[in-house]
Amino acid sequence: MFVQTEITPNPNSLKFIPGKSVSNNGSFEITKKEEADNELVRNLLSINGVTGIFLGADFLSINKAENIDWEDIKHIVISLINDFYSSGKEFVIDKSLNEENKSEFDEIEKKIIKILDTKIRPAVARDGGDIKFKEFKDGVVKVELQGSCSGCPSSTLTLKQGVQNLLCHYIPEVKEVVAI
Repeated sequence: MFVQTEITPNPNSLKFIPGKSVSNNGSFEITKKEEADNELVRNLLSINGVTGIFLGADFLSINKAENIDWEDIKHIVISLINDFYSSGKEFVIDKSLNEENKSEFDEIEKKIIKILDTKIRPAVARDGGDIKFKEFKDGVVKVELQGSCSGCPSSTLTLKQGVQNLLCHYIPEVKEVVAI
């Protein structure tokens, strides 16, 4: 098996593509080893300098501490991913850990979520991250940036010039987008 890597706009995040399914039902982020009940995720979070893991449909984004060099940990990550899949496992996660109940949202919130899901999330996923809707109140949309996007130097620019402009264009009630 050949695990590919891709750089992301965040210099402290690297995207690992195993060529197999990673999560078969949603994406999520784990930053604490004790929150993980998955062998691969626990092992990856045990690597010195790894600060978080984001699992997408077909990739993992690994976030590292700024003082750690990718060359010191990249080969360990690839080895752990290879070992995991070569043991016969088909995917890392078989269920979503953060299901959203979309029925509890009002019409504007549903429109916001639809635009995030169809127009923004695919682009953000290409960079190894995700964006999750959290709240809409008084014209302000609150979102959570995950994976490569959390802590990325260009995320503020992307949020304001990309996400905010798009949402304001399609939904006049939206005045601002902020990350929490």
